[in-house]
Amino acid sequence: QVQLVESGGGLVQPGGSLRLSCAASESIIRLNAMGWYRQAPGKQRELVASIFVGGRTNYADSVKGRFTISRDNAKNTVYLQMNSLKPEDTAVYYCNRLYGAVAWGQGTQVTVSS
Repeated sequence: QVQLVESGGGLVQPGGSLRLSCAASESIIRLNAMGWYRQAPGKQRELVASIFVGGRTNYADSVKGRFTISRDNAKNTVYLQMNSLKPEDTAVYYCNRLYGAVAWGQGTQVTVSS
């Protein structure tokens, strides 16, 4: 069973930046398209960014222009660079396959607050 481990979250002021990492226990090429998701308190988990093996990316409108997803297939790691963070970005962030989720990791908490 593949394991996904997210890291890089923390407390940041509005306008700040964070870089999240998602390390997979097996080849992310085999996992195919990957996504970063987030879940805020009292809300459903939502997809914020996705990336295909070839590098094509998609973003939710709420993060477009501020977040950048990338992948390093050699390191089996997916990244999410988050800039110009807003309080509404506060959530637990997870990564997983875009199609056919595997077991969810523990996520990484991102808190945007002054």
